[in-house]
Amino acid sequence: MTEQILTVKVRLKPTNKQAEQFDAVSEFYRQACNIVSAWYFDKHFAVARKDFNKDMYYLLKNRYPKLNTAMIQSTYRTVKARYDTVKTQLVKKPYRIWSGKYDDNKRKRYLSIKRDLEWLQKPIMFHRPQADYLRNINYSFTRKYSQISLNVLGKRIKVDYCHNFNNLLFASNSSLGTAKLVNACGHWFLHIPVAFDVTKLNNSQINHVVGIDRGLRFIATCYDEKGKTLFVNGKKVLETRRKYKKLRAELQAKGTKSAKKRLKKIGQRENRWMTDVNHRLSKTLVNHYGKNTLFVLEDLTSVTFDTTKNRRKDNRYEHSSWAFYQLEQFLAYKAQLKHSKVIEVSAQYTSQRCPKCGRINKENRNYSLHLYRCDRCGYSSNDDRIASMNIQYLGTEYVTGNPKPRFISK
Repeated sequence: MTEQILTVKVRLKPTNKQAEQFDAVSEFYRQACNIVSAWYFDKHFAVARKDFNKDMYYLLKNRYPKLNTAMIQSTYRTVKARYDTVKTQLVKKPYRIWSGKYDDNKRKRYLSIKRDLEWLQKPIMFHRPQADYLRNINYSFTRKYSQISLNVLGKRIKVDYCHNFNNLLFASNSSLGTAKLVNACGHWFLHIPVAFDVTKLNNSQINHVVGIDRGLRFIATCYDEKGKTLFVNGKKVLETRRKYKKLRAELQAKGTKSAKKRLKKIGQRENRWMTDVNHRLSKTLVNHYGKNTLFVLEDLTSVTFDTTKNRRKDNRYEHSSWAFYQLEQFLAYKAQLKHSKVIEVSAQYTSQRCPKCGRINKENRNYSLHLYRCDRCGYSSNDDRIASMNIQYLGTEYVTGNPKPRFISK
């Protein structure tokens, strides 16, 4: 068994007075988090809960007397979690500098330097009002689960909410964690993490191995062990992204106050739209291939930086800003719910290797025609399909016992 955590976004229905109370408590909590963040930064991130209680608790309690003890204690957890997230991002994206050398194809070689929190020049700031709520201390369900009881400044109120997720919130095998009160698009939400146990998929139970190549022309090109290929066309998605890009450029050129306001609103709308696309796509893939499926993806961590510079200028934005990682995250947790799983394999040579004879030759791929033709055995196919076939092969190697399968050029 393994633990699965989903965040349920419960929409609240506060009265005007309750909405004002939410504004006040979330703003005070945000300010308190910024104070703790500055302290955490000045201490070089080497602090524990006891240090917080000694240095910050009474300071915050005196400054914000209407924030209850649990909320003040939660500020430390909120700040530490934010710094831990940034630390993970820094590790995943090392600082790259030119080594002063070139490879065989006369391209610059880069050195990767690992980064940690010491690379930060100033404390992390919390700009969005929010407040963390502990289960059964700061929030609880009442009146036969018809309302949520929430702490605000110096009092507790009962708020109506949408019951769309009651079957998940109150399932017998689930447990609720620390919730987050946020305001999004003019509405109040309580983001509640729900943890429950799911059965872990073992290699011996895998019935399907699906290789997935992600790209712009085709959002996903899938190839399974039966030799069947599934193409998910990305033309409409690409057109929509370029429409937003053009609109942003026009608004940036104006530079007026109203244009900047409109620019911010459009950016949020595009992000929500792209998130919805990835949600629907990941759900479709999981339902299409069913349970006991191993989804194999390329590890694109170090690929985007090197390849973006080699692309046409008018195509760089779409390539660098595409939400590949988000799609992987959505697919991972949806697959786990269906008793399947997702793994990453090395992306090296997956687009250059012939899946029939194993020949690796970069020149075999014609980018303009989206065609791969092997100069040894003559096998030819769509270049995205070739990549998905090679990724699927690495997944098969993983199932047979190779924990880190990859292709090596001889």
